Amino acid sequence: MSDPFELTEGDVAPAPTAAPAPRLPWLDGLNPEQREAVETTEGPLLVLSGAGTGKTRVLTSRLGYILAHRRAKPWQILAVTFTNRAAREMRERVAALVGPVAESVWLGTFHSLCVRILRRHGELVGLQSNFTILDADDQLRLLKQVMDADNIDQKKWVPQALMGIIQRWKDRGLGPDGAKREGGSDFAGGRAVALFTAYQERLKSLNAVDFGDLLLHCVSLFQSKAEVLSDYQDQFRYILVDEYQDTNIAQYLWLRLLSQKHKNLCCVGDDDQSIYSWRGAEVGNILKFEKDFPNAKVIRLESNYRSTSVILKAASHLIAHNRDRLGKTLRVAPGIGTSDDAAPIVVRGVWDGDEEARWVVDEIEARQRAGDKLSNIAILVRAGFQMLALEERLIQTGVPYRVIGGPRFYERLEIRDAIAYLRLIQQPADDLAFERIVNKPKRGIGESTVQKIHVLARAQSIPMFEAAARMTETDEFRAQVRTTFRSLIEDFARWRAMKDTTPPGDIAAAVLNESGYLDMWRADKTPEAPGRIENLREFVGSLAEFPSLPAFLEHVSLVMDNDADAAKDGVVLMTLHGAKGLEFDSVFLPGWEEEIFPNRRALDEGGEKSLEEERRLAYVGLTRARKRASISFAANRRIFNQWQAAMPSRFIDELPAEAVQKNSDLGLYGATAASSGAEFGETWKQPWWRDKTRRPTQALEDDVGDWQVESRKSAGGFARGGRVFHQKFGYGTIKAVDDDKLEIEFEKSGRKKVLDSFVQHA
Repeated sequence: MSDPFELTEGDVAPAPTAAPAPRLPWLDGLNPEQREAVETTEGPLLVLSGAGTGKTRVLTSRLGYILAHRRAKPWQILAVTFTNRAAREMRERVAALVGPVAESVWLGTFHSLCVRILRRHGELVGLQSNFTILDADDQLRLLKQVMDADNIDQKKWVPQALMGIIQRWKDRGLGPDGAKREGGSDFAGGRAVALFTAYQERLKSLNAVDFGDLLLHCVSLFQSKAEVLSDYQDQFRYILVDEYQDTNIAQYLWLRLLSQKHKNLCCVGDDDQSIYSWRGAEVGNILKFEKDFPNAKVIRLESNYRSTSVILKAASHLIAHNRDRLGKTLRVAPGIGTSDDAAPIVVRGVWDGDEEARWVVDEIEARQRAGDKLSNIAILVRAGFQMLALEERLIQTGVPYRVIGGPRFYERLEIRDAIAYLRLIQQPADDLAFERIVNKPKRGIGESTVQKIHVLARAQSIPMFEAAARMTETDEFRAQVRTTFRSLIEDFARWRAMKDTTPPGDIAAAVLNESGYLDMWRADKTPEAPGRIENLREFVGSLAEFPSLPAFLEHVSLVMDNDADAAKDGVVLMTLHGAKGLEFDSVFLPGWEEEIFPNRRALDEGGEKSLEEERRLAYVGLTRARKRASISFAANRRIFNQWQAAMPSRFIDELPAEAVQKNSDLGLYGATAASSGAEFGETWKQPWWRDKTRRPTQALEDDVGDWQVESRKSAGGFARGGRVFHQKFGYGTIKAVDDDKLEIEFEKSGRKKVLDSFVQHA
């Protein structure tokens, strides 16, 4: 008996009204909403798939359904994902349903599918079929060459910034002509479009493209060559798209062009999980689907197979505060769980960031003792700089952990650079540290210069730093390089003189400011640069805990020597952005404070639109939890070497009271008993954003000038040497005063920094 799926490319697919295939057993496992999404094959369809509602199953079942009912041949189906991993998973699932015929489906990422098209038709847009795809490093190198040719000062106009501008244009489907029509950019005195044009011409001469070109060239091909577009429109009877809320404008245009003939476009996504605008994602694509595709049908998947009813209630109540959304309400799928066995959302208020880290790790250890696997526990932070205090506590307690989506805090590029400066201050013979920072930031010291230093150092058995100093007294270097090295040597002499009398945090602040390293990242316009600056500021602040520079360097050596294998079953530590698509039994969400979350920089840049994306990010964080979610905030937090008073995030105020258990430390925001479930008091009930006479703290100020040690100003009513009482820490003596911040030596808990509003005269 012949295989009903054994089709050849010359066959003509029967019309959609062909005799239906027998009812397939794998449809039986779908709920009514899912089944409707699978069986609605004709016309434009938007499947609004909430968190944990089984969208992957719907996509694969729909693809298998189309094949099983012979509505199209495999090569007449286009299925688009955002990651190669998702594409592999979908192909494997479809193959399990319908067999090897799934291999013939056009299934892959936007980029891989565009490469496939351009390999066939590249000559129509000026490419040979064997074109090269440049990675980010090659792209940057080429941009630098273009800028050099146009005599652009790359210290003033950073190439990474130009790369970001060009990528944003390409994400919006704009080539040089389109960018010019939209007004260009003020980069390099308004020369960005000319540089973009030169860059594209250089790519063409190299027979190369970057990732943004793959979509851009495909869209250009379809718009300029009607016969090519018509062929693909004829071929693709059905188009399926995953994560539609993450598409950019170029991807939207590509899909719209391909779907115009058959109009069988099925997009699966969740507008409430659109959190990647900084990558070019346009939430408007999903919000205006019904307008863009007339007669479109919308099916909402609202049965959640992941989280408890309490978590879903809290998440739904929170996201309902967004105005720009299509709307849906998640509910627990039958048989998954009820409110009777669901733990409430714990909202914990603590005095400071260190106490928050202690509480989180204590709770994790309690879950471990209760039998939970550490790999089923996650800590999700809004910003990378928040990880340091948590990592330190995890290390101190010996709880294994792993950072997903990035290196551990001390292993990050900018932190390693800062540590290398400090190592070279402490130990002038540290050649590895010397080589790492000698040209960071750029000082015009190239490889040939470093090699000359190597030769002398080996010949005379001296450190490279000393060899460089000796060579400044000869003519081995060019005059400019000699001047540069003399300046660097003077800098290190000055920093080393601080070593025995100055706190390590002050030394680090001086180094990062005076070396130009901080200014290097301030001038960098890549998306990663603000996060790197935040990490550096958090790093400087963390040094206040160490009595000396050697003590800190010894601590770091021990931390970085930890065996990474020990964290295989470790707690997962990652950012909220990186957590999308994942799930854990227990999720901890620290740092829910105004200006951290929602993030002040995001609000400054995007206003209400950014606030809604921040709220969607909070929604994503809550819906990662299967059984338990815990939120925490601190009344005081040391951020970027400054103590800041903090207010609870407005998102906490937006959670439903019946789903939340509020705990706080003794005396915090009016609480009368620790962990009592008491309300947080009037400050909690009347958040600052409702009081227009108050303004938020400046915790996340972009540029507060050079980082300096805290000034020793007097504060009203308190003076150095005074005796005070603190509700949590007890009696103590004031050792230093900085405006409203006090450094106090407490009798039982050691030295702490607190705000004067939290203490009283003893």
